[in-house]
Amino acid sequence: MDSPDSSPITGLLLRWGAGEQECLNELVPLVERELRRIAHYLMRKERQGHTLQTTALVNEAYMKLVDQSRATWQNRAQFVGIAASLMRRILVDHARGLQRNKRGGAAEHLLLDEGLVFSPAKSAALIALDDALEDLARMDPRKAQVVELRYFGGLSVEEAAEALHVHPNTVIRDWNMARVWLKHELTRGKSAHAG
Repeated sequence: MDSPDSSPITGLLLRWGAGEQECLNELVPLVERELRRIAHYLMRKERQGHTLQTTALVNEAYMKLVDQSRATWQNRAQFVGIAASLMRRILVDHARGLQRNKRGGAAEHLLLDEGLVFSPAKSAALIALDDALEDLARMDPRKAQVVELRYFGGLSVEEAAEALHVHPNTVIRDWNMARVWLKHELTRGKSAHAG
């Protein structure tokens, strides 16, 4: 994988941010590939047996990214971080919608747009993770960003460090501490619901 600053996306994002609208034709296919990579990465985290299509997720994320006209693009890693955050929001919004609209708890699968399939349990787990991640962001925003970049964006330690302008050791430390904290919060949340 290219380093964040050597990626063709970085150069095109910088040119587009500087007002060169003609580079958008080169940028769009690269962005679509990157969005599909992130979406596939996220969908791999679903339980086995699901036939999840990424098209709806990619399309919705792309539309939201186009609306990011005020963003000051720095590099590919920053772009991936924003895209991962947007996709996380889209998935969580869908999961929350499923929880609101849940009828007859015996249904095994709930279908979403264009073939995205979530089980009720997966939706609840995603919402719990999102809630815990938002709590972490209130306490330590950088640790929450590390989780978004690594877990949702699939970035390496080095790419996350580049996006956050910190040393890779800081990302490793934040990642380890955030994972322990999130595991504790999610386990505590399950215990509270069970009792």
